[in-house]
Amino acid sequence: MEETPEQRRLVERARGRQQFKHNDRVIYEWDQDLNEVNIYINPPPGVRQKDLDIKIEPRRLSVGLRGNPPFLQEEFQGLVKTSESFWMIEDGELHINLQKSAKGETWLAALKGHQALDSFTQSEVQKKLMLERFQEEHPGFDFSGASFSGQAPDPRSFMGGVSYK
Repeated sequence: MEETPEQRRLVERARGRQQFKHNDRVIYEWDQDLNEVNIYINPPPGVRQKDLDIKIEPRRLSVGLRGNPPFLQEEFQGLVKTSESFWMIEDGELHINLQKSAKGETWLAALKGHQALDSFTQSEVQKKLMLERFQEEHPGFDFSGASFSGQAPDPRSFMGGVSYK
């Protein structure tokens, strides 16, 4: 069955950046793939990298300006590898890259207690991760046009689980 333009738009939005809002204000955006979670924050105008105080711990993130209480101080939805995680300012946007400890795990939110993915978005993210897994395991094949009919399996545990290369 052919997707309508509206369905395609909804799928693309579900598989792209997700927004966490508080009082109708975007606090951060985030996305994920098979190996990582990315958090994007627009810092106040004029803030430079050296002004930021960011700590990435295995279970917790702290983001703030030096000499001030943290703007964000929350637990992650999953466990991260701190030695492989990093942050930078890119095109005026703070980009925090977190390496998942459990490859293929679908995070329902970037930070605990924040808006969880709705069931449609969760399903689309799981399909995206599953296709990334197939592509990684079979690099000679093109899965860009592939789709799932119905619910996609959990990419972390499907057919014996993911391999750590």
